[in-house]
Amino acid sequence: MDSRALTKIQSIILIVIVVVSAVGGAVYVLLDEPSQSSETIKIGVLADLDGVNGKGIWQSIVLAEEQLNADGGILGKQIEVIEEDHNLESGLDMNEITSALTKLLTFHYVDFVIAQCPTTGAGLVLIELAAEHKKIILSPGTVNSAFQLVLDDYDRYKYYFSGYQNNSALIDQIVDQVLVLRENSGFNKVGYLAEMEWTPEIRAELDIRLPENGFELVYKGVFPMSSLDFSSYFAAAEAAGVEVLLPLIASDSGIPFVKEYYERESPLLVQGLISMAARPESWTMTDGKCEYIIVVANEMTVGYPVTSTTLPTRDAYFDRWGESIGPGTPYDLMRFILPDAIERAGTLETEAVIEALEKTSIETSTVENFVFTKSHCALTGENPNNPEASYMLSLLFQWQNGELVPVYPQRIMEEAGATYKFPPWPGPWDELD
Repeated sequence: MDSRALTKIQSIILIVIVVVSAVGGAVYVLLDEPSQSSETIKIGVLADLDGVNGKGIWQSIVLAEEQLNADGGILGKQIEVIEEDHNLESGLDMNEITSALTKLLTFHYVDFVIAQCPTTGAGLVLIELAAEHKKIILSPGTVNSAFQLVLDDYDRYKYYFSGYQNNSALIDQIVDQVLVLRENSGFNKVGYLAEMEWTPEIRAELDIRLPENGFELVYKGVFPMSSLDFSSYFAAAEAAGVEVLLPLIASDSGIPFVKEYYERESPLLVQGLISMAARPESWTMTDGKCEYIIVVANEMTVGYPVTSTTLPTRDAYFDRWGESIGPGTPYDLMRFILPDAIERAGTLETEAVIEALEKTSIETSTVENFVFTKSHCALTGENPNNPEASYMLSLLFQWQNGELVPVYPQRIMEEAGATYKFPPWPGPWDELD
């Protein structure tokens, strides 16, 4: 992205902030911050507390807060979590979301913020607000274009850190995952089926990267989120000769997608992101029709011990909240990554904590060696210097006999003694030896 594009983005962000302020969305922004409190370390949590994902973020952070305080806190201080609600998952309201963040920053005077950020424009506005206040903001997810801002205008945007990978790293792993499948099966004709709202950048890169790696990209499908009928999409993919279909489905549409695949006995293999097929309860939700699906899944939710704390964290979450934990990134940010940086910095001073975060190298509940890149997102992939201490990985599991079995990366599949399992109906796997 060139500097002119960034200037345009920044201008739009500033205009939005001004407009929101004019209608009352940033009513706290003119207050002066008091001197640093010596009693507690305040962590602001911005999330949709009534939404499935936002509720999980908040519960993960509260669990981490309680564990940290039981262990003596950070720098000898107790942790205080202060939450503000926004309705991100039910309907984005710019006035509401910016007001919530400015309240955390200038009314509650939090020391750090962990925020469930929108992936696009509104997320950039939150990052801009944090930059205005020179306050570190950590996101469990990805805000598109934010990483480029950090690289191109570091002094202004160095306050933003993501505990997740950026889109470029996600694409790298998608390509590597299908490369591993090709090595094991020989399948080379691929297609993708993606929700149109959040995948344009990913699809554009896949259009380039898949052919570059020798794949025949024979089908490119998109559909609106919350679609219920996938018969025409499967028919088109099958007519194109797809051997491996790569889904990018984050919504509830994953359930009818999975059921359609199984019921029509589609002669192709499904491997990719289907949020509604990535949890143990997905078996019941899909009436067992997620069998043979290969899906990106959270190691903690599945119960695969990537690190020494994966299963203890999963069990502690269930004991505390009576339900399965979702993605582990919010917990890791609160329990391991931020406390580690503060302890190494020896202070809450922002510049010192930023420097410490940039030097992070720590085992978390989901990553063997968590490291930030120069753009302040999670470093991904196998560690060439230490295969037993990989960076963040998107693990693939296949539904086999009602259980999620690890099949990617290759090292983990071999450690588990697992292999791919193909459907009993006719398909390209019939040609395999």
